[in-house]
Order: sequence, then C-alpha cells, then structure tokens
Amino acid sequence: MRRHALTFLAGLLALGPTRAADAPADPVREANRTWLASLPVAPKPELTRHGLVATELRRWKVRGANQGVAVDARHFFGIGNYVVGKYDKTTGERVAEWVGLRGGATVHLNGGLVQDGQLVLAHSNFPQLPMASSLEYFDLAAVQPVKSVSLGLRHGSLTWAEKKDGFWWACFAHYNDQGTAPGTDNRSTLVGRFDEAWQLHESWLFPPQVVANWGKSSSSGGSWGDDGLLYTTGHDEKELYVLRLPKMGVTLEYVTTIDVPFEGQSWAWDRSDRRVIYGISRRTGEVVVARIPSVPAGLLQR
Repeated sequence: MRRHALTFLAGLLALGPTRAADAPADPVREANRTWLASLPVAPKPELTRHGLVATELRRWKVRGANQGVAVDARHFFGIGNYVVGKYDKTTGERVAEWVGLRGGATVHLNGGLVQDGQLVLAHSNFPQLPMASSLEYFDLAAVQPVKSVSLGLRHGSLTWAEKKDGFWWACFAHYNDQGTAPGTDNRSTLVGRFDEAWQLHESWLFPPQVVANWGKSSSSGGSWGDDGLLYTTGHDEKELYVLRLPKMGVTLEYVTTIDVPFEGQSWAWDRSDRRVIYGISRRTGEVVVARIPSVPAGLLQR
C-alpha cells in the first residue's frame, strides 16, 4: 500500500505545474496591483525637530520629589511615592509636607495637578501585579489626603490624568522591564477619554517613534496645552513630545519634539503664567521651571 502511494505521488510531481499556475495572468488584476503600488506611501515614523527649545527660568532643591510636580498660582508641590511637599513659588521655601508610610497605602504616586481647588494625584501599585490604580485627592492648604477614588484593575498603570471638557483624559502605562502584564510591553500604553464614572469612551496608542524613545519605560507625564495639543514626556529623555488626536485611526498623531531642561517624569503647566511648566530632575533632586516655546503655526495646521 505504501509503494502504491509513493508511486501516485511521484506521478503527480511529474505532471508539473497545475492548470491554475499555467493560466494566463488576469490583466485587470495586474493593472490593479500596479495602481496600488503607485499610490503615495506614508513617511517613516521618526522624531522630527523644529528648533524648539524650552527656556529654563529657575531651579529649586526639594526633598522626596522623585516622581512629579504640581503647581498653582502661589505654590508648587513636589511629589514622591509617599511624600508630597508644598513650596513657595517665589522663595522655594517648604511650607507644608505630607509623608506617608513606606510600604503603606500609596505605592507609586506619579503625576499631579491642581484641579477644582484640590491637589489630584495619579497613583498605581506599580510594579506590582495585577495592575491597579487610583486617584488621590489632597487638601491644598494643609497637604493632607481627603479623598481616594479607586479605579481598580485597569489596562495598564495610571501615570497621569487630567479633567478637560467634562471628561477625564488619562494615560495607562505598560513597560518593558517590570510591572507589566505578561504578553504586553510599552507599545500597549494608551491615552483614554473617560466619563465622570471612569467608563472608557475612546482610547489611542502612542506614535511608534515616541514609544521607541521611551526605552524600557513609558509615558510618565502628560497634559493638554492652551493650543489644543497634547504634551507628553517619557521617563528619562529631556524631551517633550507634542501630539494631537488623529482624524482617522487609533494612534495619536505626532507633531514635534521640544527640548526641555529636565529628564522626563511627570510635570505640570503653571496655568497662572504663559506657557510655563514645572518639571523634576531626579538626578539632581530639583524642581525645574521652564518656559515652553509656542508651536509654529505651520505645525498647528494639519
């Protein structure tokens, strides 16, 4: 039986190409392929620079602020995993401080902003798994926790959040080294638009050229600018990535990169001043104040 099967197979091979392979090419199909190959190709994703460099204004030595900073009209707030310090914007003097417990309820405080008269901090249990997140609210005067909103298990770890136009805009990060779910990496990091009940309405991925510059980390800071663009940072590079919502698709549109005098991490706009941001330098233990140049009008137009 085996000999007959081998003989039959040898006969098939001897017949050569099948009838379908010998059939003449379909001219309509070939013309369509030629037309498709002639269509414009999207440019290769890469960081483009337009000579935009932030101007450093001042630096303040702070303690414990190794994650981010928030700011209002009179004070800035240095943020660590379980430390929040309140400092005078004019003198740099520390005027109040909250210190939690190492190994306590707050594991990884990250981005913060002053909103609706309170200090609102993004928090996650990074690098623990499964990934869970919360919003932690602090009284501005005494710098004491007043409310916690648990977001529970989410697709990623919350690194920054901001309420705008009646929605929460938030980043849930994934990483390449630790604290990320099996089968994912930092390409899974997303920006989502959530309602007041934190139900997801839409979400977008980051542009690949921005993700490539994160290294093993992810997006640590982000906030909407007064020009309607989304400004974000990674974890280590002295760069501010300017993005916007796409007209089509699932990926944020890359606009440009601005050089800044601090290494990534979380930061905040000083809404009481014109295009001024407060960032941190983990290397030097400083809060860094800088003015961000306006994005050229040509880049604002799609």
